[in-house]
Order: sequence, then structure tokens, then C-alpha cells
Amino acid sequence: MAAYTRPPAPEDLRAVEELCNTAAFLHGTDTLARPDRAAAWLAARTPSAAPEPAQVPSPQRLARLVAVREDVRAYLADPADAQARAALTRHARDLLGPPRWSGPGQVDLDPPAAGGGADVGEGEGDAADGVAARALACLAAADLTGRRARLKVCRAPECRFVFYDRSPANNGTWCSMEICGARHKMRSYRTRRRP
Repeated sequence: MAAYTRPPAPEDLRAVEELCNTAAFLHGTDTLARPDRAAAWLAARTPSAAPEPAQVPSPQRLARLVAVREDVRAYLADPADAQARAALTRHARDLLGPPRWSGPGQVDLDPPAAGGGADVGEGEGDAADGVAARALACLAAADLTGRRARLKVCRAPECRFVFYDRSPANNGTWCSMEICGARHKMRSYRTRRRP
């Protein structure tokens, strides 16, 4: 089985990339599908003063983390998608408070009229909400600076791996030319060769 070979995103975008890539659809794996594996993954990404055993997040918080992951992936794939922007705004309101995606690549940092940020840092499962909140905050900052345009989703529908495009022209399409790019080229070739 071929592995993804791209270097990780820069530090300020790594939280987004790592969260999205907990699901490797091409390989049929999802780190967040099993609570014990999710707890270990979360523990590795949660700063802690004292080493503690990985705490298994509640099913609700794990479900929210998966929803954030897929809504972030949908937004990265198509920043003009109003449904993806609305979902990110809801998640941000629930986890952070201020950011609101108002257009493609546009983030408003005005606080919402009511609520926001209510359950970050409360009770068990904080790691899941903390990781989701950190990814959303990184994405909002990347939108404000324009760096989000370099965070892309592989165009292969069976893959959807998130990667940081380091090409000078910022025109990367595939997570890997050896995997998804080669498959696309072969399919195109076969289609052209058919009578």
C-alpha cells in the first residue's frame, strides 16, 4: 500500500491538516472511528502539565470532532460552498465564539449576538473540543492571511487527503502524483483510447 509522501503543513496550519487526515479514505482508515484510538490521538495533541492516561471522549464530543473535520474538509475543497461556511460558523460559535465565515476566504471576527464558546474547557472530553477549536482557529487565521489557499483537498473523490501545496504557482491538485495523479492520468488515457 502506497503512503502519502507530502511533507506536513507549516506549524500554523498543521492542526487543520492533522485533524482532516485522521481519515485516510484511500486506505480505509479513520483514527477517530474507535474511541480508544481517538483518545490516544487526542492525547498526543493535547498539551498537559502531567502525563495522564488518555481519556476517551464522550460519543457526542467525538461526533462533533468528526463533524468539524468533515466540514473543514468540505470548506477546503470548495470555499465558495455556503453550506460548508455555515457549518464552520456554527462550529466556531459553539467552540470559539467569534469567527464567522461570511464568504469565500472571508472570516468575520465580530462576536455573535448571543452565546458562543460555552463548552470549551468544561468537563470530560475537553481534548476533542480543544483540538476542534484549535483547528478552527488556525483555519480562521489562515483565511485572514490568505494562507488557507495553500491548504488543499486531493481532487480524487476516493481520497480527499488534505495537503499543503508548496508549488510556486499554488496549483497542486493531487495529494501525490504517484498515487492519485497517476490513477487520474491512467483513467483519462483509457477513456481516450476507447473506440
